[in-house]
Amino acid sequence: MTTKQRYESTKKMYAKLGVDTDAALEILKNVPISMHCWQGDDVGGFDREDALTGGIQATGNYPGKARTAKELMADIDQALKHIPGRHRINLHASYAIFADGEWADRDQLEPKHFTKWVVFAKERGLGLDFNPTFFSHPKASAYTLTSPDEDIRKFWIEHGKACVRISQYFAEELGSPCLMNIWIPDGLKDVPADRMGPRVRYKDSLDQILDIGYDKEKVLVCLESKVFGIGLESYTAGSAEFTMNYVMNKGIVPLMDNGHYHPTEMVSDKLSSLLLFHEKVALHVTRPVRWDSDHVVLLEDEIKEIAKEIVANDALNRVIIGLDFFDASINRVSAYVVGMRNMQKALLIALLCPHKKLKALQDAGNFTELMMQQEELKMYPFADVWNYFCEINGVPVMEDWFEAVKKYETEVLAKRM
Repeated sequence: MTTKQRYESTKKMYAKLGVDTDAALEILKNVPISMHCWQGDDVGGFDREDALTGGIQATGNYPGKARTAKELMADIDQALKHIPGRHRINLHASYAIFADGEWADRDQLEPKHFTKWVVFAKERGLGLDFNPTFFSHPKASAYTLTSPDEDIRKFWIEHGKACVRISQYFAEELGSPCLMNIWIPDGLKDVPADRMGPRVRYKDSLDQILDIGYDKEKVLVCLESKVFGIGLESYTAGSAEFTMNYVMNKGIVPLMDNGHYHPTEMVSDKLSSLLLFHEKVALHVTRPVRWDSDHVVLLEDEIKEIAKEIVANDALNRVIIGLDFFDASINRVSAYVVGMRNMQKALLIALLCPHKKLKALQDAGNFTELMMQQEELKMYPFADVWNYFCEINGVPVMEDWFEAVKKYETEVLAKRM
């Protein structure tokens, strides 16, 4: 059977559940996922050659990582060839591209340092999202926006302001709102003597950044929490409680990274609560293994549950989905493709679910039939729908894309020394 024939047969099966597969595919092709630039070069960036700091580690030394912006853009292009739909690129400020002989520290960054990224995005019809880089810098060796050293804190406040201006530049050039995410690694390895002081300074720093004046329709500022980090095991200033309260107070966007909570906490369970109180919610989707270890996104239960919550609550236009992993132990282009396609597969599974029927069973207290139906749905051939989606969007079906990535590794990646 051809891919289309298999699809037509599967379409009839889902129709019996009241699911329109054609409509699901039309919706899915218009859901952008923000693909993070930092998988391609192990979070190195291009503004300095210092080691990673801030509790961030990229493990592995697989050959072929991008060493320049040109190489990173080529790798992103290669990945996008195998990912259906039209998406976004998520940049960190450390990926500024300077003209020959030029350099600017992070507090002095300007839109011109990202012009080549805008050109790259325009030529491919991509949107851009942005992140200030509050790590891997000499002035981030201890604290950033919480620093008791006012000169250090002022430096990072100015960096945040610069990033708001750059985000608005992205939005205006590309005609699409830019999500600008603030995350800091500030915290303590051991028991604090003062928990309040750093948070007071963090709040004041954020207030100053947001007070510069910007178009809130164009720049969607969000704030990301974290439960702990390497070297920050006892205390993080930007805890979930601090972050959520600040977001509510300022009317900005909450961002949840599903690696930034206790292992027993699930972002899928938190989404509905946030959607009750926020017009927009942002996600960094990753795969934590025992801690915030940023493994490549797999098609596992929590990813499917996150997607289910988004779709079941009719929130595809309200939840801004970005990925966040950096695995240096495998081919980095393959990691991009696997992670992006798995997020899309999870969304497709959610779009093929008869949510209204299942909700009705729950409301009626018919938990026996609900369990049965949820389990039987796992065996429905969603892969036939996915393969057809890939085919009609001009990307390889099933594992056929991997041959092109292996060829790219041989012809391009292996020659990077």
